[in-house]
Amino acid sequence: MRFSLRDWLFAILCLAAAGLSLPAVAQDAAIHTPQVVSDVTSAQLRIGLDHEQNQRWLEAVQHYESVSRRFPDHAEIKRRLLISRLHYDVLRRCLDVSMLDNLKQATAQDALDLYSEVLTRLETSYVDQLDMTQLVRGGTAYLEVALTEPKFIELFLSGQSPDKIERFRTNIHKLTLARTVNNRFDARAIISGAATAAQQQLGMDPVITTMQFVFGAVGLLDPYSSFLSSAELNEVESQIEGNFVGLGIALQPHEVPLRVLSVIPNGPAMEAGLQAGDRILEVGSVVCEIVGAERAADLLRGPERSHVRLLISRADGTSYERVVARRRVEVPSVENAHLPDPAAGVAYLKITSFQKTTVSELDEALWRLNRQGMQSLIIDLRGNPGGWLDAAVAVADRFVSNGKIVQTRGKNGIENQVYTANPSGTWQVPLIVLIDHESASASEILAGAIRDHHRGTLIGSTSYGKGSVQGLFHTKALASGIRLTVSKFYSPSGLAISDRGVQPNLAVESETIGEHAVVKPVLGGDGIALTPVSVIADKCLHEAVEHARATRLTAQISRN
Repeated sequence: MRFSLRDWLFAILCLAAAGLSLPAVAQDAAIHTPQVVSDVTSAQLRIGLDHEQNQRWLEAVQHYESVSRRFPDHAEIKRRLLISRLHYDVLRRCLDVSMLDNLKQATAQDALDLYSEVLTRLETSYVDQLDMTQLVRGGTAYLEVALTEPKFIELFLSGQSPDKIERFRTNIHKLTLARTVNNRFDARAIISGAATAAQQQLGMDPVITTMQFVFGAVGLLDPYSSFLSSAELNEVESQIEGNFVGLGIALQPHEVPLRVLSVIPNGPAMEAGLQAGDRILEVGSVVCEIVGAERAADLLRGPERSHVRLLISRADGTSYERVVARRRVEVPSVENAHLPDPAAGVAYLKITSFQKTTVSELDEALWRLNRQGMQSLIIDLRGNPGGWLDAAVAVADRFVSNGKIVQTRGKNGIENQVYTANPSGTWQVPLIVLIDHESASASEILAGAIRDHHRGTLIGSTSYGKGSVQGLFHTKALASGIRLTVSKFYSPSGLAISDRGVQPNLAVESETIGEHAVVKPVLGGDGIALTPVSVIADKCLHEAVEHARATRLTAQISRN
């Protein structure tokens, strides 16, 4: 779901008191009356407000996102989601070790130069027209929220009087919003004045104040644009490339001891004997519970060919030490390619993300399945958050013989593109594509092309609805970057994907009907781990296999 800067700012004005915790409300899809809707949303709001009161911002974001999919027009849920996202963003930056290290080395001039550079990039590349006054308002709102976060105060205002902090917070808008901002030079002068005032009144480093305006200028544009620290920038680029330097594990976020969710095949962690479910108690000589999850995960990173000592506990109560090498790990994006029904020639593969290696992985999998007798193909895009646009276009081109695949529209001409299919090398195999509420971005490009060209059957639930393309830009200052929405994309028939998503031909929820649930890919502190899917374990996939069998039977009857 995409929100405007005006929505964000309105949300900041609506910070509310927290409520009582209630048991989770049953997910009843058959809600018809306004009273029932009101009762359900009131209960869900109380659950979310309980997360907020206890400063469980990640849980609040996840809760409100889930509820907002059921009630997309509910204004209060939308506001609470925006507020929680903002608090969570402030908190995660306070825990980003690479960001904190860079801020220590930066000067006030460096931070102001970065602010000017970011504003220039926004003017030239952001998809929508921008109002500099609104960008300054966004930074002001970000700073106001930061001044309420205990972790921010602990890091940057330790020992300062709470009354002074609150007085400055409630009056900062008088300094930053006193006049209209005509251009980025006016904006820079206003932010410089705000940083000087914060230093004089609170003793806060001007670098820290200025950076809050940088974060707010980018992060309040929409949910997909953000400022990236050096570590975040490296992580995003690693996802696009399909490899990273690390141990080859995925971790449960924000949990200590560090819990291993999955281990990448043939990676150094697997070779050292680590398994899913292991808990990392120590990294080197550092006890994870003492330094916290984010710092402990950061200690796992290091230069290629270096080594790290781990103390690990296993579910059976045993513990052991391992010295694990850091090296470049290839992360697969096409998984579990096989024939769940060899007799009917029904083939299956899962695409977990779209990266630079996806097309070559897909080609290899398709030829292998073809040699095994593939007569129809199920492509599973459930839980796929997207990735590299060019990879999604190339995958669609493998199955669409001609016509548009996707078109993008941005502010400047370079972002206005029409991507078309190449007739050569097209696979004509009957196709079924599985989608769900978490299929987003590049996944929706592929699903939309298959649907609009009537190339196959979409089964599952309506996709996420992220119809925008982000560009990745390196900044000259602070070894950082920005991820910026540069265009919106439209399906071959011209339909916008934003807020609508792609609707399936056959609506089926992914409910577990076997012993094992589908395991989705998870981004951990060390990279992305992708766990194979249990193929006959859920209703959606079961329906897809049955549909493939029926389609093949119909084709045989027609030929006879």
